[in-house]
Amino acid sequence: MTRTVDRWRAGPFVRATVAVAALGTIWCAAYLTVGAGSEVFAYFFLPVGGLLATASVHHLLRSGLDLDPAARRFWRTVRLAVGVVTIGYTWLAVDMLAHAAQSRTRTMPVPAAAWVAAGFLIAAWALARVPVAVTGSGERWRMALDRMIAFLGCAAALWYVGLAPMLSAREPWSRQAMALVGLGLLVAVGAATKVSYVVGGPVDRAAVRLVAASGGFPAGVVAVLAVQFGYIAVVPAQAIVMPLGPVLITLGVAVQARAARGLRRESPRVGVLLPYLAMLAVDVPLIAVAFGAPLHWPVRVVLVAAVAVTALVTVRQYIAYRENAHLLRNTRVQEMRLQYEVSHDSLTGLGNRALFRDRLATALATTGTATVLLVDLDDFKAVNDLLGHGVGDRLLVSVAGLLQAEAGENGLPVRVGGDEFAVLLTGPGPDPEELAGRLLAAFTHPISEHRLLVQASIGIATATPGATVDSVLRNADVAMYTAKQGGKAGFVRYEDGLREPVLAHMQLGGELRRALENDEFRVVYQPIIGLTDNRLIGVEALIRWHHPVRGVVSPAEFIPAAERTGLIVPLGRFVLRETCRQAAAWLAEFGPDALREAGLNVSARQLHDPDFVADVTSALADSGLPCERLVLEVTESAVLRGQQVSRALYALDRMGIRLALDDFGTGESSLSLLRAFPAAIIKLDKSFVDGIEIDDGRPAAADARQAVARAVIQLARALGLDTVAEGVENAEQVAVLRELGYTVGQGFHLAEPMTADGVARLLRRQRPAIERVPEEVGVRVRPDGLHVRNTAPARGPAALNGGKFGLEGGK
Repeated sequence: MTRTVDRWRAGPFVRATVAVAALGTIWCAAYLTVGAGSEVFAYFFLPVGGLLATASVHHLLRSGLDLDPAARRFWRTVRLAVGVVTIGYTWLAVDMLAHAAQSRTRTMPVPAAAWVAAGFLIAAWALARVPVAVTGSGERWRMALDRMIAFLGCAAALWYVGLAPMLSAREPWSRQAMALVGLGLLVAVGAATKVSYVVGGPVDRAAVRLVAASGGFPAGVVAVLAVQFGYIAVVPAQAIVMPLGPVLITLGVAVQARAARGLRRESPRVGVLLPYLAMLAVDVPLIAVAFGAPLHWPVRVVLVAAVAVTALVTVRQYIAYRENAHLLRNTRVQEMRLQYEVSHDSLTGLGNRALFRDRLATALATTGTATVLLVDLDDFKAVNDLLGHGVGDRLLVSVAGLLQAEAGENGLPVRVGGDEFAVLLTGPGPDPEELAGRLLAAFTHPISEHRLLVQASIGIATATPGATVDSVLRNADVAMYTAKQGGKAGFVRYEDGLREPVLAHMQLGGELRRALENDEFRVVYQPIIGLTDNRLIGVEALIRWHHPVRGVVSPAEFIPAAERTGLIVPLGRFVLRETCRQAAAWLAEFGPDALREAGLNVSARQLHDPDFVADVTSALADSGLPCERLVLEVTESAVLRGQQVSRALYALDRMGIRLALDDFGTGESSLSLLRAFPAAIIKLDKSFVDGIEIDDGRPAAADARQAVARAVIQLARALGLDTVAEGVENAEQVAVLRELGYTVGQGFHLAEPMTADGVARLLRRQRPAIERVPEEVGVRVRPDGLHVRNTAPARGPAALNGGKFGLEGGK
């Protein structure tokens, strides 16, 4: 098949039909000049050319070219049409040969004319079935009107200049000839209106034009010859003009073959101009009548056609007017929608940052007075993490509705971005602080369809003379940040001098990342001591930052910044790996009984990290520390952070890692947590140890101070949990705790936080038999590992409480 496609070309057929037409022209010239041959010869050139054109179409269909089914159907119909027309003209040629003596006056036989007419009708049907690109019903109606206008206009013009003069010529032709000429012109006009709307279809536009011209062009030329020269024009028409039809057919086949090979050249669409050209054509007869041409009945037909074209043009223009009006309306709506989308938040419907800045700039440029309330939702990330972004989005929509209700007509609430909103006050309206108070009060009630409680921190800034948009927003942001630092769920109005500490705290977050990269953090360890034998039970890892300029930075200062920036995750990973490595080294050096546990604090942000369990697994595997020797301390608030935290804790518990509930007794759900949380250790908070040793001679007061500690130890024993007393600061507290049943504690009285070398010295000294320490005398261990007897409460550093992740001083 491929070989057939490569070898087949339309050129030979084109050259053959051109040769036939050329022979006809040469013979006609010889006949008219020297009388060569008989007039009958003129009738044989068209049948020969028709046979060649039919063969050309047939070979196109059999060539194996990749033709679309619609194109194949079109060319099959054309082949049939050309073949039928060829039969008709062959009949005519044979009839003229049989009646050669009467050939000059003999009319076309009716059967021959019928064959030719049938061929023209089949060709018209083929052209009518060519697919036209239409996008919709409206486009289809517009195209139909345009084609009707073009068809009537062109048909009227051809009637006036072609067919009508044949009817009134001095030597009128036969009815059969005039009918065929009329059919040819109609096919040509119909094809012209059709092909103007064929764009990129399966049938090449140029091929359709050539097929239509094969009937229309000879018909038009024959009509002119008949009017101008009468019967003498029969020979030139048959020998010269009519053979051009097969030439055009074979050219159309060649063009279609090129298109099938991918060599089509798309021409611009001209259908838009065709109706206007038709209107000009129909005006030609009217202009002729206006300049004195006689008003015969053919002209009246043209006048009727002109009226019809005018009516169609009016309808078309009305449709175009409606379409343009609809387009303009849609354009205006689209512009308004785009302007709205550019200036409003798509989720909440509030104005966005761009609108906010524009309104604030306008207020500063006109009245110079404006107040901004910057509202930032506290801990909104937890809502997205625990309940999903869909619930978070609906919560934001509810917050937007609340802001609109509270801001009133004189306030412009906007969504600045994320969980941050703002309210712009530019005219007489509510006092900014009063509005902030109302907003905070409204947030104390559940909102959204999920009935969620949300808190917000609000920063208030009022424009001062000469203020810019950026300076006002910056002041509001500083005030809001200060409100968050003050404990959240509050508002702060910006004042001079508020910026410096906030900027310093924000810069601290940037320095934290540099400190991680430069290895400026160190891990120290606070020993956990047995209260009965003063033996080292375990250690709790604490983080210290050795700043190159500021010296040792308090964990109370940099831990909140690490939480806020998310650097708590890599920082906690560093502490985890260092603790596991160091604990494994101690066990390797001093034996498996030297250290029972090594613990560290874990933040809620770390537990939310999906890679946290994998980080713990990797740290244990790399260090070789047994799972049961690692203790992870979490606070009650961290445990309540949702399913992700719960899944992580249970996964760690299944690994054999011991979990400690830190600062027990300070939360609201401590007792319920003991059932929902897989705790192995309860750490009594320092607040319940402070003052436990005071004996003021009132037994009832002493019992009250010891009540929580007593209840916790009893509860732990009932649940089979270990206990650790935090913040032990003197020997008297040790004695009371031992009386209550506590056996393990930590605090400055027992041991201060120390380096890994200090812990190693302590382990090295206690490796021999531990000397028994009198119960009535408290013993503390210094950072250098020496035991020191204490008989009085600790002072100075012992008053500092630590125990949280890196809080200064330890526990």
